[in-house]
Order: sequence, then structure tokens, then C-alpha cells
Amino acid sequence: MFDHIGLKVKDLDASVRFYTAALAPLGFGLCSRDDSSAGFGPPGEPALWLYPTQGTAGPGSHLAFRASQHAAVDRFHASGLEAGGKDNGKPGVRADYSPTYYAAFLKDPDGNNIEAVCLK
Repeated sequence: MFDHIGLKVKDLDASVRFYTAALAPLGFGLCSRDDSSAGFGPPGEPALWLYPTQGTAGPGSHLAFRASQHAAVDRFHASGLEAGGKDNGKPGVRADYSPTYYAAFLKDPDGNNIEAVCLK
């Protein structure tokens, strides 16, 4: 449905550190970076763009990234915490969503709710 998503961030360096660590276990990496933006995605296909903003970023957004296995969700959560993210839901089954909905949630440096989910 989406070609790409853009988020405004207060500190581009802090956000790049967070997303680099949190997205690596899901198979995504930093594809593009300069002073005006950073793009993440599969190699050569950035789909998540971060843009620095003056002052405060807008109200938080929610992004969910698909993971191929539960272990990738676990690593996403651990790596994101180590890179400065805040816990917003430890890895586990969310039976109220679906019996096979295994997810973890983090707040990025700007307060966005970032999720990794495996539906197996």
C-alpha cells in the first residue's frame, strides 16, 4: 500500500543510531544519509525516511515492521533498547490481536511507537 513513510525527528543522529540498531534484526539498514535526511529499508530501497525538524516533532506516529520470526522481534526489541529506545511492550504474543500475533513495541527518540510483528 505504501511506497515510503517520512518521520520528522528532533535529533537525526540519535534517530539514525536507534533505527540502525532496531531494524538490523529485521533485515533493514541505512540506505541513504546526508544532513537533510536518512533513508532505511532493504538494500537500495529506502522506504522509511527521517527528516530533522526545528523545535519539537509532531505527535507520535505508529509504525509496524514485519518480522520473519519471533527471534527477530526479540532482537529488534533488545537492539532498540540498547540504542536508546524506550520499552513500550516487551516481546510476546498479543492474543487480543490474534493467537499468532507476536510483537514488541518501542518508543523511538521522538516518542513514535515502533513495532516489530511476526504473524506466524
